Amino acid sequence: MASVNLDKMSLKELLDLEAKLEKAISTARERERAEVRQKIEAIVQNAGFSVSELFGGRSGPGRPAVSKGGKVAAKYVNPDNRSETWSGRGRKPRWLTAKLEKGAKLEDFLVR
Repeated sequence: MASVNLDKMSLKELLDLEAKLEKAISTARERERAEVRQKIEAIVQNAGFSVSELFGGRSGPGRPAVSKGGKVAAKYVNPDNRSETWSGRGRKPRWLTAKLEKGAKLEDFLVR
């Protein structure tokens, strides 16, 4: 793995790197979860059971036992701190409310 000199990067470059890193981590987590799910399903099937027999309510691969509201993708992001996001649902976060009060427009914070 190549080393990156973070001290010489601009703020914009660091923020871009942070966004790429967050996406890569999320993708890696999803990939690992899918691999574990496949391994468990193979073990269960090889033992002569179905997933629903052991865990209940699962009707197929990748389907949760209980349907709860899933996590919604971020629609708005704080340009000063890209880890602060808002899906557009529920109450507006403080960082967004403060910026809107200062005259910013909601469209300025759309995730692109």
